[in-house]
Amino acid sequence: MKVNLLALASVVALASSAHADFTIIQKVEGMGSATEIVMKVKGDKIRVEATPDATTIVQGKSGEVITLLNAKKKFIRMSADALKAVAELATKYGGDTAEKMKLTSTGKKMTINGYEAEEFVAETKLFKASYWIAPGFPDSDVIMKQLQAVVPTALNDLAKGLMDYRDLPGFPLRTHVKTGDQEITSTVVTVKRDALSDAEFVPPKDFQEMKMPNMLDVSTEKTAPAPSAKP
Repeated sequence: MKVNLLALASVVALASSAHADFTIIQKVEGMGSATEIVMKVKGDKIRVEATPDATTIVQGKSGEVITLLNAKKKFIRMSADALKAVAELATKYGGDTAEKMKLTSTGKKMTINGYEAEEFVAETKLFKASYWIAPGFPDSDVIMKQLQAVVPTALNDLAKGLMDYRDLPGFPLRTHVKTGDQEITSTVVTVKRDALSDAEFVPPKDFQEMKMPNMLDVSTEKTAPAPSAKP
C-alpha cells in the first residue's frame, strides 16, 4: 500500500490532449530483492500491479479505489467518501503530518535510459527524496497530466507529505526515497503506449466482492454518554 501511495497523486483537471494509454514499468530496489511495479494509465483511471497478490485500481472520476486480491479471487471496493473518512481517522488518531514538499535543484545531471535527467531534492518530516527529471523524455507532459489527474484527493490525504506529482516539474525517471531506516529506489524501465482494454480497470467477473465496515459510521461515531448517577 505504501509503495502504491508513493506512485500516486491528487486530482487536477485533465488536459484535453491527455487521453493516451500508457503502461509504465518501474524497477524498485530496497525492499529485499528487486521487484517490478507496473502502472497502467487510461484516461483518468490507473491500475497498479505492485505485488502478485494484490492489484489496485483507481477510478479518478468517481474517486473509487478497488483492491483485487488475486489469489483469493476477491475484491474490496472503497468509495471516495469512505476514503475521506479513513483519512480523517488517520489525522485524528495519528496526528496531522501534512507538510508541503519543497523541491530544490542540485544542478546535478545524469543520463538514465538514454535521456539526460536533472536532480531535484526534497525533505519533509516523513522522508528525504531525490527525483531525476528528464524533460526530453517522450510524451513527458502528457504522462504527467494523466498521473496528476488519476488519484482522488482522499488518497493523497492518506499519504500526506509523500510524493505528489503536482509538485514535480516533470516526469521522474528515477526516484530515491528514504523514510526512517528504509530506502527505496524506483527507476522507470520502459513506457509502452499500446492501447489498454477497459476490462483491466474493473474487477474480473469471477471475483467476489468482500464487504467492508462502513467507515462513515466509524468516523462519525461519538463517545457514549456516561450512565446517570441518579437512582
